[in-house]
Amino acid sequence: MSVVTTRIVFVRHADSVRPRLGEPDYDQRPLSPAGLQQAEELVERLVAYAPAVVLSSPQLRAVQTVTPAAKALGLEVITWPELREWESGLVPSDDWETLYTYSWANTSTAHGTGESLDQLTVRAGKALARMAQEYPDATVVVGSHGTILSRALIAAGHHADWDFCRTMPMPAIYEVMP
Repeated sequence: MSVVTTRIVFVRHADSVRPRLGEPDYDQRPLSPAGLQQAEELVERLVAYAPAVVLSSPQLRAVQTVTPAAKALGLEVITWPELREWESGLVPSDDWETLYTYSWANTSTAHGTGESLDQLTVRAGKALARMAQEYPDATVVVGSHGTILSRALIAAGHHADWDFCRTMPMPAIYEVMP
Protein backbone atom coordinates (compact mmCIF):
# COMPACT_ATOMS: atom_id res chain seq x y z
CA MET A 1 0.00 0.00 0.00
CA SER A 2 1.43 3.37 -0.99
CA VAL A 3 1.38 6.42 1.22
CA VAL A 4 -0.40 9.47 -0.20
CA THR A 5 1.90 12.44 -0.05
CA THR A 6 -0.19 15.10 -1.74
CA ARG A 7 -0.94 18.09 0.46
CA ILE A 8 -4.29 19.64 -0.52
CA VAL A 9 -5.08 23.13 0.72
CA PHE A 10 -8.73 24.01 0.24
CA VAL A 11 -9.66 27.69 0.23
CA ARG A 12 -13.30 28.54 0.72
CA HIS A 13 -14.05 31.56 -1.41
CA ALA A 14 -13.98 35.05 0.04
CA ASP A 15 -17.11 37.15 0.59
CA SER A 16 -19.24 37.04 -2.53
CA VAL A 17 -22.14 38.96 -3.95
CA ARG A 18 -25.28 37.39 -2.51
CA PRO A 19 -27.38 35.18 -4.79
CA ARG A 20 -30.71 36.57 -5.93
CA LEU A 21 -33.61 35.11 -3.96
CA GLY A 22 -36.06 33.11 -6.03
CA GLU A 23 -33.66 32.74 -8.97
CA PRO A 24 -31.20 29.93 -9.68
CA ASP A 25 -27.69 30.72 -8.53
CA TYR A 26 -25.29 31.45 -11.36
CA ASP A 27 -21.69 30.42 -12.00
CA GLN A 28 -20.50 33.94 -12.74
CA ARG A 29 -21.55 35.33 -9.33
CA PRO A 30 -18.45 37.31 -8.30
CA LEU A 31 -16.76 38.28 -5.09
CA SER A 32 -17.97 41.44 -3.42
CA PRO A 33 -15.54 44.40 -3.18
CA ALA A 34 -14.71 43.23 0.37
CA GLY A 35 -14.14 39.71 -0.98
CA LEU A 36 -11.72 40.96 -3.62
CA GLN A 37 -9.75 42.63 -0.83
CA GLN A 38 -9.86 39.42 1.23
CA ALA A 39 -8.46 37.49 -1.76
CA GLU A 40 -5.51 39.90 -1.92
CA GLU A 41 -4.97 39.44 1.81
CA LEU A 42 -4.72 35.65 1.33
CA VAL A 43 -1.76 35.90 -1.03
CA GLU A 44 1.01 35.72 1.57
CA ARG A 45 -0.58 32.76 3.37
CA LEU A 46 -1.22 30.79 0.17
CA VAL A 47 2.18 31.54 -1.35
CA ALA A 48 3.80 30.20 1.84
CA TYR A 49 2.40 26.74 1.00
CA ALA A 50 4.55 26.78 -2.20
CA PRO A 51 1.95 24.93 -4.26
CA ALA A 52 2.88 23.20 -7.48
CA VAL A 53 -0.56 23.96 -8.89
CA VAL A 54 -3.62 26.09 -8.18
CA LEU A 55 -6.90 24.38 -8.98
CA SER A 56 -10.38 25.81 -8.60
CA SER A 57 -14.05 25.27 -8.99
CA PRO A 58 -15.08 26.85 -12.30
CA GLN A 59 -17.43 29.19 -10.42
CA LEU A 60 -16.15 32.76 -10.57
CA ARG A 61 -16.11 33.50 -6.83
CA ALA A 62 -13.77 30.55 -6.19
CA VAL A 63 -11.50 31.45 -9.11
CA GLN A 64 -11.32 35.09 -8.00
CA THR A 65 -10.31 34.02 -4.49
CA VAL A 66 -7.19 32.09 -5.57
CA THR A 67 -6.20 34.15 -8.61
CA PRO A 68 -4.09 36.76 -6.75
CA ALA A 69 -2.01 34.00 -5.11
CA ALA A 70 -1.66 32.13 -8.40
CA LYS A 71 -0.42 35.31 -10.09
CA ALA A 72 2.09 35.90 -7.28
CA LEU A 73 3.37 32.34 -7.83
CA GLY A 74 3.47 32.68 -11.63
CA LEU A 75 0.83 29.94 -11.96
CA GLU A 76 -2.41 29.73 -13.88
CA VAL A 77 -5.65 28.78 -12.14
CA ILE A 78 -6.82 25.46 -13.57
CA THR A 79 -10.54 24.80 -13.21
CA TRP A 80 -11.99 21.34 -12.71
CA PRO A 81 -15.75 20.93 -13.14
CA GLU A 82 -15.88 18.33 -10.37
CA LEU A 83 -14.77 21.00 -7.87
CA ARG A 84 -17.91 23.10 -8.34
CA GLU A 85 -20.20 23.72 -5.39
CA TRP A 86 -22.99 21.34 -4.41
CA GLU A 87 -25.61 21.08 -7.14
CA SER A 88 -28.36 21.16 -4.51
CA GLY A 89 -31.35 21.55 -6.82
CA LEU A 90 -32.49 24.39 -4.53
CA VAL A 91 -33.21 27.96 -5.58
CA PRO A 92 -31.86 30.61 -3.18
CA SER A 93 -34.65 31.49 -0.75
CA ASP A 94 -35.27 32.97 2.67
CA ASP A 95 -35.68 29.45 4.07
CA TRP A 96 -32.40 28.11 2.64
CA GLU A 97 -31.07 27.29 6.11
CA THR A 98 -34.06 25.05 6.90
CA LEU A 99 -33.62 23.24 3.59
CA TYR A 100 -29.87 22.77 4.11
CA THR A 101 -30.46 21.53 7.67
CA TYR A 102 -32.85 18.93 6.25
CA SER A 103 -30.30 17.90 3.61
CA TRP A 104 -27.53 17.45 6.17
CA ALA A 105 -29.87 15.32 8.32
CA ASN A 106 -30.92 13.27 5.26
CA THR A 107 -27.74 13.05 3.19
CA SER A 108 -29.11 10.53 0.67
CA THR A 109 -32.01 12.83 -0.28
CA ALA A 110 -31.79 15.02 -3.38
CA HIS A 111 -33.96 18.04 -4.18
CA GLY A 112 -35.50 17.89 -7.66
CA THR A 113 -32.76 17.23 -10.20
CA GLY A 114 -29.98 18.12 -7.73
CA GLU A 115 -27.41 15.80 -6.21
CA SER A 116 -27.62 14.47 -2.67
CA LEU A 117 -24.93 15.27 -0.14
CA ASP A 118 -23.88 11.62 -0.33
CA GLN A 119 -23.38 12.03 -4.09
CA LEU A 120 -21.41 15.21 -3.44
CA THR A 121 -19.17 13.35 -0.98
CA VAL A 122 -18.42 10.74 -3.65
CA ARG A 123 -17.65 13.50 -6.19
CA ALA A 124 -15.37 15.27 -3.70
CA GLY A 125 -13.59 12.01 -2.87
CA LYS A 126 -12.95 11.33 -6.55
CA ALA A 127 -11.52 14.85 -6.94
CA LEU A 128 -9.19 14.25 -3.98
CA ALA A 129 -8.05 10.95 -5.51
CA ARG A 130 -7.44 12.64 -8.87
CA MET A 131 -5.35 15.35 -7.17
CA ALA A 132 -3.28 12.71 -5.38
CA GLN A 133 -2.74 10.82 -8.64
CA GLU A 134 -1.90 13.85 -10.80
CA TYR A 135 0.16 15.75 -8.22
CA PRO A 136 2.02 13.22 -6.05
CA ASP A 137 4.51 14.63 -3.55
CA ALA A 138 3.19 18.14 -4.18
CA THR A 139 1.05 20.79 -2.58
CA VAL A 140 -2.17 21.72 -4.36
CA VAL A 141 -4.18 24.87 -3.55
CA VAL A 142 -7.88 24.57 -4.40
CA GLY A 143 -10.37 27.43 -4.76
CA SER A 144 -13.55 26.03 -3.31
CA HIS A 145 -16.93 26.45 -1.61
CA GLY A 146 -18.31 25.65 1.82
CA THR A 147 -20.44 22.60 1.12
CA ILE A 148 -18.07 20.73 -1.19
CA LEU A 149 -15.16 21.59 1.09
CA SER A 150 -17.07 20.12 4.05
CA ARG A 151 -17.93 16.98 2.08
CA ALA A 152 -14.28 16.67 0.88
CA LEU A 153 -13.19 16.69 4.51
CA ILE A 154 -15.70 13.91 5.20
CA ALA A 155 -14.44 11.94 2.17
CA ALA A 156 -10.90 12.27 3.57
CA GLY A 157 -12.00 10.86 6.93
CA HIS A 158 -12.37 14.11 8.87
CA HIS A 159 -15.42 15.26 10.79
CA ALA A 160 -17.64 17.94 9.30
CA ASP A 161 -21.31 18.49 9.99
CA TRP A 162 -23.94 21.08 9.18
CA ASP A 163 -22.85 23.32 12.04
CA PHE A 164 -19.24 23.23 10.80
CA CYS A 165 -20.35 24.05 7.24
CA ARG A 166 -22.85 26.71 8.30
CA THR A 167 -20.34 28.60 10.45
CA MET A 168 -17.34 28.30 8.13
CA PRO A 169 -15.93 31.78 7.53
CA MET A 170 -15.35 33.35 4.13
CA PRO A 171 -12.55 32.93 3.28
CA ALA A 172 -11.30 29.86 5.12
CA ILE A 173 -8.30 27.54 4.62
CA TYR A 174 -8.28 23.81 5.41
CA GLU A 175 -5.58 21.22 4.70
CA VAL A 176 -6.58 17.74 3.56
CA MET A 177 -4.42 14.69 3.14
CA PRO A 178 -6.48 12.15 1.17
